[in-house]
Amino acid sequence: MIRIAAVGDVHMDEDVVGRFRPALDQLPEQADVLLLAGDLTRHGTESEARCVATEFGGLGVPVIAVLGNHDHHCDQVPQVVKVLEDAGILVLEGDATVVEHDGVRLGVAGVKGFGGGFAGRSASAFGEPEMKAFIKTTDDSADSLAAALIGLRCDIRVALTHYAPVPETLAGEPPEIYPFLGSYLLGQAIDAAPTALAIHGHAHSGSERGTTPGGVRVRNVAHPVIKQAYSVFHVGDQGH
Repeated sequence: MIRIAAVGDVHMDEDVVGRFRPALDQLPEQADVLLLAGDLTRHGTESEARCVATEFGGLGVPVIAVLGNHDHHCDQVPQVVKVLEDAGILVLEGDATVVEHDGVRLGVAGVKGFGGGFAGRSASAFGEPEMKAFIKTTDDSADSLAAALIGLRCDIRVALTHYAPVPETLAGEPPEIYPFLGSYLLGQAIDAAPTALAIHGHAHSGSERGTTPGGVRVRNVAHPVIKQAYSVFHVGDQGH
């Protein structure tokens, strides 16, 4: 078994630094790895990324992240990623990593993801170039997630995204904005491999629990939803 801590949508800036740290200092006693499900900053600036690095760096466990839409806002993604990775926070986008703990190999595949909606109420790559480009973004993201999950050589697979892969974890959000909160294509990607757990954020007013069509448990760990520094999930022989 391996213990996975996760949180998203922490929206760090100078006035938030220190809010999570007391609980994070106890993290090695509670979990073996920490996953950050995007929207780590408010506006995606290099200075805000330094706040993330201060808060989530040097925790004594591996920290793996994906970015969110807020982290892209100021078009400083390369700078944000460099600051985070300099602090030891690995940022995934269409790729994967393996962390070993007590002989168990945990594989984490991550993408930001994108919108588009869910079965029966989803956009399609038809019509204007803008709509085709919108759906192609999601399609490409989902394809890269599926490939990363399938390519992992590990004991346990976990998918990490910012956008939601299922509609159940959006319950509480206005239905009109579901297409901007996630896509069923991400759920299909997660089901393409024997995945034990899918983690996402983005839906501040959503619900915590959902399941992909293939039976993978999905958890929305947006901070406004879990209302704590992180949630901990047990995966493995007893926790799958």
